[in-house]
Amino acid sequence: MSTPNTQPATPTLEHRVSQLEAELAQIKQLLQPSPHPWWQNVFGTFADCPDYDEAMRLGREYRESLRDIPDSNTAESLEKHDRPF
Repeated sequence: MSTPNTQPATPTLEHRVSQLEAELAQIKQLLQPSPHPWWQNVFGTFADCPDYDEAMRLGREYRESLRDIPDSNTAESLEKHDRPF
């Protein structure tokens, strides 16, 4: 009768632990705080981008349109815009 192999699977386990430690080191390096503010990483990203310029224009128009909405609590705005509410 042969004796069963009693050696544990430590090489496999040691390899897996080593691999996990290497991956953890990479993750830790990625999570290091940046030496400069976050906005410096994105500054200029949309330079010369017509879609970005259009989005900014539309946002500006929308915000400006909100300025034209009268305060519904004043008598002047009710008379001027003929709205009860």
